[in-house]
Amino acid sequence: MLEAVGAVPRAAFVPPEVADRADEDRPLPIPQGQVTTQPSLVARMIEALELSGGERVLEVGTGYGWQTALLARLACEVWSVERFADVADTARQNLRRQGVERTHVVVGDGTEGLVEHQPFGGILVAAAFPRVPPPLAEQLRKGGRLVMPIGPGGRDNVVQFVKTGDLLLRGRDVIPAYFVRLVGRHGFEDG
Repeated sequence: MLEAVGAVPRAAFVPPEVADRADEDRPLPIPQGQVTTQPSLVARMIEALELSGGERVLEVGTGYGWQTALLARLACEVWSVERFADVADTARQNLRRQGVERTHVVVGDGTEGLVEHQPFGGILVAAAFPRVPPPLAEQLRKGGRLVMPIGPGGRDNVVQFVKTGDLLLRGRDVIPAYFVRLVGRHGFEDG
């Protein structure tokens, strides 16, 4: 994980006006009232996926693509869903400029997952909701891990879940954190 963080410059995945702060371990603002997650938290969440390298991963909440780029170094393929088209477009440009391959950024409702690309060996959700959206649990393969902040948005607990048989079981608490709310059909209402 540390090798991936060292190899992917965060400054290439934040707005130019805050690039001088990219090395700080703090969230940085991006459009649409969103933020890029602080690096130490991203690292803890990705580590909790326990990737072996051969997985297809679903990321919910692309942001500007830094976490997507890290996942691409640690997994076989990454599908990322971003709800804001302008943010998704910037993420695609950032990933392309950095030569990051095996990533697909789509605009949509992340709470629905991407049924056409399931099953996923890992799912990482970068927004909070009090429970795991059912479509995400269904799209995780047996033995896969889902990492997500559980809470109201703003005072949350990142939790690792493990798919055992057809059940998604709570694995372990990863870290307390502050996240934006997960908006979508199986999340909070927009607005």
